[in-house]
Amino acid sequence: MQILKPSDIPPSEITPRALFEDRRRFLGAAGATLAAGAALWAGLLPDARAAAAKLGPLARSPLSTDDTQTGYKSVTTYNNFYEFGTNKEDPAANAGSLVVRPWTVRVEGLAGKPRTFDIDDLLKLAPLEERIYRLRCVEGWSMVIPWAGFPLSALLRQVEPQGSAKYVEFVTQYDPKIMMRRPVLDWPYTEGLRLDEALHPLTLLTLGLYGEVLPNQNGAPVRIVVPWKYGFKSAKSIVAIRLVEKEPRTAWNKAAPNEYGFYSNVNPTVDHPRWSQATERRLGEFRKRPTLMFNGYAEQVASLYQGMDLRRFF
Repeated sequence: MQILKPSDIPPSEITPRALFEDRRRFLGAAGATLAAGAALWAGLLPDARAAAAKLGPLARSPLSTDDTQTGYKSVTTYNNFYEFGTNKEDPAANAGSLVVRPWTVRVEGLAGKPRTFDIDDLLKLAPLEERIYRLRCVEGWSMVIPWAGFPLSALLRQVEPQGSAKYVEFVTQYDPKIMMRRPVLDWPYTEGLRLDEALHPLTLLTLGLYGEVLPNQNGAPVRIVVPWKYGFKSAKSIVAIRLVEKEPRTAWNKAAPNEYGFYSNVNPTVDHPRWSQATERRLGEFRKRPTLMFNGYAEQVASLYQGMDLRRFF
């Protein structure tokens, strides 16, 4: 198999129009820097992986898919992490400047026992397991990744959500000294889930992939993975989790509400305004494959949306 390059996919299928139109100017100013960074990363990648902290033996979750896994290099060099650049290669080139130790995550809001967790506390909070999940991005590409983590519900139980808590908001790290300063999105990046979605057994508090701690470009040191939703719902480099009563505003919904709804469930019958969602291209393949409802997790999650109009609540 041949790994897809970003050039293999038309720009109209990869990036929202406003970002695409702005990209040439951005790359013109930053091209030399990014080229040097990419070259440096390419030279360091094997050593960086060899030096990555191992998470120890991980039990394979029965919730894992049997799909063929995407290669490590593709998973760690073809990323969306706009704080470090809008090209897919930019995060791997630029995210090395993110300091991930020390790191804390505040869990606050409508919680009986609000608490701040150190990253090492999270590593010990619940048994880590390997979950091989599909990741489907709104632009039309997908991967299959062996994540390491535990259900987000294990963390939320520690803080005892109050009865008035209906939603969970995720706030991610934003450091303008090392991250994007242009208002591509409303920084810091925020995302959200309904509380029952956050408590669902599939929603993973994620601390690693391929048996190692998360690389910076994949959302180190802690992110969530919500496998039945488009990839941008899985917030990276989380610094705060808030239990709230009202539906939180999210970064992409604020930027383009007609294109990015709050729910953002993978749904082949609801197209993006500028391209179809009926098919996807998995990295490492040239052929397109049909997109599965809820990304193939319908049996587990369809009941969450019983009676909802999924074209309206997209």
